Amino acid sequence: MKVWNIGSERTTYEVQFAFSPLFEAALGIAVATYEQIHHTLEQPPAHWRELIEALPPAVQREVAYAKAHNTWKTLLHLLHQYRQQPFAELKSFLGYVRQLPEEELRYQALPFLGEAQQASRRKAAQGSSADRELLQAACRSHLFFERYIAHITSVDAEELRQHLLVLMEGWYQAHIEPQEERICRMLEREIAQKRGMQEKLDPEALVEWATGASYPPEPTVTRVLLIPQAVYRPWTVQADDAGCKIFYYPVADENLREQIDPYQPPQTLVQSFKALGDEQRLRMAKMLAKQELTLQELTEALQMAKSTVHHHLSMLRSARLVETSGTRYRLRSQALSQLPLLLGQFLDTDK
Repeated sequence: MKVWNIGSERTTYEVQFAFSPLFEAALGIAVATYEQIHHTLEQPPAHWRELIEALPPAVQREVAYAKAHNTWKTLLHLLHQYRQQPFAELKSFLGYVRQLPEEELRYQALPFLGEAQQASRRKAAQGSSADRELLQAACRSHLFFERYIAHITSVDAEELRQHLLVLMEGWYQAHIEPQEERICRMLEREIAQKRGMQEKLDPEALVEWATGASYPPEPTVTRVLLIPQAVYRPWTVQADDAGCKIFYYPVADENLREQIDPYQPPQTLVQSFKALGDEQRLRMAKMLAKQELTLQELTEALQMAKSTVHHHLSMLRSARLVETSGTRYRLRSQALSQLPLLLGQFLDTDK
């Protein structure tokens, strides 16, 4: 069959960066109230309990409210409403929340569920129970959106506003303000590093390098917003806004340190070369460059013990050079193609 393509070429998205210690505060509240993942984080579970216990009683009550109703999500939605630059200070953000009309507060608090649901989102914020049900029906499979929408559309708007103000101010003053300068320097280092590669990598490669996950373009998404964070490490958290995909991605290891050692290679670079510095793993990489293979197929082709092959694959996966698709393994060719650029950035004698 002959095909004449008269459509436009495949387009990608624009990548933008944003950073603010206020994101660190809102995400801190989110993770502190999500006990199920505490064992997967860099800080032990006791750390998050201690953070909550260190708060004044009035703020602890608001943290409990946020845990019950997931209103940390509201804080993140509101933080996305900046015009040119993210809210840089607590005072400006709190002032913004105080002046929002009740309907607009509800509207901004409700999740973006796609352009087709935007009219229902507005009407639900105005009090339409039918549109609230439409929004809930659109996210039945989500972990908490259905209950969250029910709360946002039924709670007294002034109660919600006061909750958000006390929660954000209390958490920020207790856990962000004492180390605000250090946090800002860390975020600035991270953004400078990523922007330094923005002209060398295409948007999809840049997103994959920063977040560790591939994100192919979607028809309705014209912009990807990358927001670095340290509090949720090692997780990357995804969110959606109109025309935009948001990634709160973990700050790179080397940018966590206050004193930058120009001779200290990035951990991702070290892991990549360690993973490739083995004859058998290089064999696997070439096999997977040709086609996706299962563990059994690799074991048979290499004539090695399955446990040994699995160990080698684990190293390649830890270095983010290989990923799985169901039961099959495949090479992340884009990650490999980035290695010369990352090595060149590290060896740059001007830094």
